[in-house]
Amino acid sequence: MARWLGWKALIHDGVDATVSLVAEGHASAGRTTVRALSLVPGLAAPARGVDAVRAEVTGAVLDSVRLVNRSVQLVTDLALEAAGPFGGAASLVPQRADAPRGALVVDAAVGAVNGVIGDHLHRRDNPLDLGLALRLGDAWLDPGAAAALGRRVVVFVHGLATTEWCWSLDADVWLGACGESFGTRLERDHGLTPVFVRYNTGRAIPDSGHALADALEGLVAGNPQVEELVLVGHSMGGLVARAALARDGAWRSRVSTLIALGSPHRGAPLERFADAAAAVLDAIDLPGTRIPAAVLRARSDGIQDLRHGTVGDGKVPEHVRVLFVAATVGLDPAHPVAEAFGDGMVPVDSALGVEGARVTTARVGGVPHHLMQVHPLVYEVISGFLTDGAG
Repeated sequence: MARWLGWKALIHDGVDATVSLVAEGHASAGRTTVRALSLVPGLAAPARGVDAVRAEVTGAVLDSVRLVNRSVQLVTDLALEAAGPFGGAASLVPQRADAPRGALVVDAAVGAVNGVIGDHLHRRDNPLDLGLALRLGDAWLDPGAAAALGRRVVVFVHGLATTEWCWSLDADVWLGACGESFGTRLERDHGLTPVFVRYNTGRAIPDSGHALADALEGLVAGNPQVEELVLVGHSMGGLVARAALARDGAWRSRVSTLIALGSPHRGAPLERFADAAAAVLDAIDLPGTRIPAAVLRARSDGIQDLRHGTVGDGKVPEHVRVLFVAATVGLDPAHPVAEAFGDGMVPVDSALGVEGARVTTARVGGVPHHLMQVHPLVYEVISGFLTDGAG
C-alpha cells in the first residue's frame, strides 16, 4: 500500500510542478510582451496594467487547479486507506538469476526516481524514498541486530539512480558463471562477507554519507565479531563512502580499505554542463528558455553534488588503504583521447581522485561506466589490491 500511495503522491506532485511551469511560462511571456510594447510611446503604462490583470486571472486559475489536485489526492488517499492493504507489501527481490523480471523493473524505476528527485521525496516524506538500508543475502539487516556475518565484511555502495541490484544484474554474463558477482567472488577468494547498501541517491552526498556511517555503526555494534570492513563504491557510491569516512565512530576504526570505481572525485563534466546550461537558459527571459531552466534547476541535490565531487571535507583516515580505479571506453587507457573521454561519464583524472600516502590508482581499458561494477578486468584489479594488502 505504501508504495502505491507513494507513486500516487508523485503524480499529484507532478501536476503541481506542471502548474508551476505553466505559471513560469505565462509570467515570462507577459514580461516579454510588456517589454516589446513599452518601446512604443504611450503604451508602457497600459501594457503593464493589462499584464497585471492577466497575472491576477492566471494566478487564480492555476491556484484553483492546485486546489482541485490536492483535494483529489486527499479524498483518494482516504479511500485507499479505508480499503485496506492490497497487492502485498513491496518484497525484497532475491539476488538470483531467476529473480522476477517485473519486480526488477519496479525496483529499477524506484531507484531512478530517487536519483532524479530523491531530495524531494525525502522532504515530502514520500514512501518511495529509499532512505538507507543494508542487505545481507535476501534479507535486510536490522540496525544494531546480530546477523550471520563473518569476521571480515565488504560493503558495496551503488551509484546514482540505481539500487544494490546493479552489483548483480547481468554480472554472471560478464563474470562467466550463473550467480556470480563481485560479492560472491570476494567471499570465495578473500573470505569477505558481502553486504549491500540501498540508499536514496537524490539526497545530498554528505547526507547519504552520514546515513551510511550511522548504519555501519549499528552493524558493528550488533556484530562485535566483525573486525574488518572493506568499502567498495561505484560512481556516486565512492563519494558516499568517502563522506561516511568523515564521520567518527567505532565502525571507522575497523575500515581497512576504500575502493572507488569510476567515482567523480574531481567532478562530473555532464553535471557541470547541466549547471551552465541552466544558468544560460535562466538568463534569457523567454518561455522557451525559462521553462527548460526550471526543469534543469529541479535536478536533485545528489546530482548537483556531482558537479564538484562534493563529499563534505572528503578526508580519508590515515589507516585506510585507498584504491581509485578509472576506466576508459577506449582499449588503451593511457591514450590522451581515452583519458579525456574516460568511461563515458567520468574522465580519468576525476576518477583517479586525489593523491595521498596510502592511495593507489589503477586504470582499465575497454570498460564503460555502467559495467565497472560487473566487469572481470575491474575485479582483477580489486582482487589484486586486496591480495597485496593481505601480504
